[in-house]
Amino acid sequence: MVPAVAKDVGASTVFISADFAPYGQQRDAAVERALMDNQVALESVGSPYAVNPGVVRKSDGTPYQVFTPFYRAWCDSGWLAPVANSTPSWLSLVSDPWPTAELPTSVRLPSIGEEASLDLWRTFHTDLIDEYPDHRDRPDLAGTSSLSMALRWGHVHPRTLLAELNDSRAHDVYRRELCWREFYADVLFHVPQSAQHSLKPTMQGMRTDSGTSADARFAAWAEGRTGYPFVDAGMRQLLAEGWIHNRVRMVVASFLVKDLHLDWQRGAAHFMQWLRDGDIASNQHGWQWAAGTGTDAAPYFRVFNPVMQGIKFDPEGDYVRKYIPELAQLAGASAHEPWQAPLLAGDYPERIVDHSLERHEALARLAELKADQ
Repeated sequence: MVPAVAKDVGASTVFISADFAPYGQQRDAAVERALMDNQVALESVGSPYAVNPGVVRKSDGTPYQVFTPFYRAWCDSGWLAPVANSTPSWLSLVSDPWPTAELPTSVRLPSIGEEASLDLWRTFHTDLIDEYPDHRDRPDLAGTSSLSMALRWGHVHPRTLLAELNDSRAHDVYRRELCWREFYADVLFHVPQSAQHSLKPTMQGMRTDSGTSADARFAAWAEGRTGYPFVDAGMRQLLAEGWIHNRVRMVVASFLVKDLHLDWQRGAAHFMQWLRDGDIASNQHGWQWAAGTGTDAAPYFRVFNPVMQGIKFDPEGDYVRKYIPELAQLAGASAHEPWQAPLLAGDYPERIVDHSLERHEALARLAELKADQ
């Protein structure tokens, strides 16, 4: 498509935003070769990051593997300020029209584009950011910027957001969250195989389940019928909206890996199939963080309790009831433990596993792995 358009308009150079992910680099190299056949150059200008992956390094030239020192060096490196928009000169294409795709009707999609994204940012920056440190882990509240999709698809650039942040605690917490996206992109740039393989070699031998029973548990997880409301609400939100709150992403990922004992790659692939903000670097390394297999990851022995996480971050049960109508009769935090009031839980499914038992099993498998090394 790109070489054909370049030929139609008589272009001598095609300018793109650089892509640093493995597939993006392969794709751009293929496009460059195709353009060269028509004596057209391909130039990479900028990227979707404040600082390009590969730029921030330690004093000895090696890449960072831990987030906090990366964050300090990233801030010290600085970034360009946004420039004023110029009036574009649109070209009329003379060949066949662009192909169109049918949008799924089962997923509720938000408004898209630069102006809609900037409206989101203005609302967050004006009304919500001061409460961000306290509200960002609460899926029952409008406590985040909701700009992950806009950042993923280039509707807004991180430098636009960074330019309006000051040195206050709330602004620094948000700046750190923007940096996590850049840190994971940097890790993937240096270790492209981490998109599919655990970064920690010592974790690659972890025993996981497979077969018919494992597939059935995976299906229950993916469809939001594990019997654990906080997990199921997140998975149903994913299917309905193509998005999940970040705190809930961590909990459902931990549940798949440490309660169901399934490969993190299965969960990561499911997320990429459904997430409208699906970013290969953030997604894969977020999963590795939860699975204890990645760089600067949560240790494997840290196993999220899906009930306590729900009670802590959705204390009134509003998030759970929004996505699990079967639990509408359960008031407050009781929505997180429907087995305590089965007559009010409707046809909500029974728990497919016992968390306390599976936590011990996860730790036993970790001990088994260490004993073999």
